[in-house]
Amino acid sequence: MSTKQKVFFNNNILKMAGEIHFPADFDPHKKYPSVIVSHPGNGVKEQVAGLYAGKLADNGFIGFAFDASYQGESEGMPRYLDDPFNRVEDIRCAVDYLVTLPYIDEDRIGAMGICAGGGYAIAATQTELRIQAVAGISTWDVGDSQRNGFALRWTDEQKKQILLDVAAQRTREARGVEPLLVGYVPNSPEEFTEDTPVIQKEAYEYYCTPRASHPNSHNKFLFTCNDRFISFDAFAHIETIAPRPLLLIIGSEADTIYFTDTAYEKANEPKEVYTIHGATHVDLYDKSPYVEQVTEKLTDFFTKALQ
Repeated sequence: MSTKQKVFFNNNILKMAGEIHFPADFDPHKKYPSVIVSHPGNGVKEQVAGLYAGKLADNGFIGFAFDASYQGESEGMPRYLDDPFNRVEDIRCAVDYLVTLPYIDEDRIGAMGICAGGGYAIAATQTELRIQAVAGISTWDVGDSQRNGFALRWTDEQKKQILLDVAAQRTREARGVEPLLVGYVPNSPEEFTEDTPVIQKEAYEYYCTPRASHPNSHNKFLFTCNDRFISFDAFAHIETIAPRPLLLIIGSEADTIYFTDTAYEKANEPKEVYTIHGATHVDLYDKSPYVEQVTEKLTDFFTKALQ
């Protein structure tokens, strides 16, 4: 079985918390390929990111999961800031950290992420050339979803209104009102409506019940982050990832599949969509047999890409 170690590294002035997952036969005198794993928007390293970091370690890689800046055990004020540009910089700084470790082969570093973390990993890889391959699981582009609404449902008036609401809230907070915190997902089934997407119901079950809840995952982010989300595009320069390979893994029943379709359409070869039949978006976070199928594909992908 793989083992893990809690570590700390720097993102400029912030101290970041991470966990390195080691193969069972780890030898500190050898060089290993490594994969940085980015968690979803509402996640922390102890949830799905850590799960896949450990699975990759079971298959011979160094897996590295960490808490995003301003979240989990990582530093940063104000708490619950979720800035996509910070999330991308977190990944670059994770690479900075890995290349200082004597057992890391700096020419064999990969990156992956789950949900929003998949979008961030893909965005980082576009300009971080030390990353040699990237994968997204149930990939989500937070910029698209906040500009256009989930499943592109917002009208032009709704698109404008969210920015008006952010502007008004920033004004209130500048005048001393407490910051407004909102949830990534519903806090209980009582908050479900007929318009609640399946992904939101699934994510409630994952994050807010004993299935995967964690004391550092608080289902909160600053409402005023929405203007940052809106200005972000995870796939803006996705074609520049080539000739490094891109893998997109998605469940056939995921209502978020359109993000994967968009990424694939915009990317250049080599690229691949790998579909897990019968699975939804959140099924790929922790459910058998889907996790085993995802792990097998990731292992094959990174083994070939990080030769």
